Amino acid sequence: MSTERLFLDNSYLQECEARVVAVRADNSVILDRTIFYATSGGQPGDSGALIRQDGAPIAIATAMFTDQAKTEIAHTPVPGTPPLAVGDTVTARIDWGRRFARMRVHTALHLLSAALPYPVTGGSVGDGDGRLDFDIPESNLDKDAITARLAEMIVSNAPVTQRWITDAELDANPGLVKTMSVRPPVGTGHVRLIEIVGLDLQPCGGTHVRATGEIGAARVTQIEKKGKQNRRVRIALG
Repeated sequence: MSTERLFLDNSYLQECEARVVAVRADNSVILDRTIFYATSGGQPGDSGALIRQDGAPIAIATAMFTDQAKTEIAHTPVPGTPPLAVGDTVTARIDWGRRFARMRVHTALHLLSAALPYPVTGGSVGDGDGRLDFDIPESNLDKDAITARLAEMIVSNAPVTQRWITDAELDANPGLVKTMSVRPPVGTGHVRLIEIVGLDLQPCGGTHVRATGEIGAARVTQIEKKGKQNRRVRIALG
């Protein structure tokens, strides 16, 4: 069964009504719809709570996809919480402070990939920092110069938009894919593109801010040599 992923169309939703359609052996819960982002693409799954109709909260530690096509999401409760049952109606509520921080970081990493137009071999989104690994031999990358370029893009307040294309359209435009280690999910017939207008365009299933100005201050904190042609660039907000 598939979970309606409301976060794909609106990353700013903080809660929604949902129905429990399955409870797995580990007590993780499948909902018919959710705002919880599931761990993927270097971005951790959301935490938060499922509020029962009697008002009792079921604390959720994270959310994860259960299938390779990334269509079904399991919500993992904190150990020791009371179980839910199939058919229960709940209010799904995310930890918004953590989610919004990750939205800002994830969008900043897209800008970093535009500032350094090299193949990306890995990445990670944190609550106030993140990193990208680049397939690039140069060891003389300048932290201050990259930080200045990020600042220019952020202050431009460029809109961040999304649209969908077919798997076939993605296959016909392989240059859209920047990541070497993680391929965008295909097989459902369509792929989501995130565009930072005038700056960046790439497939992505993550959550993002509406405009670059919402990122706030961001700086490059470290550049590491991780291999002959692998440079890890770390950024932090604030």
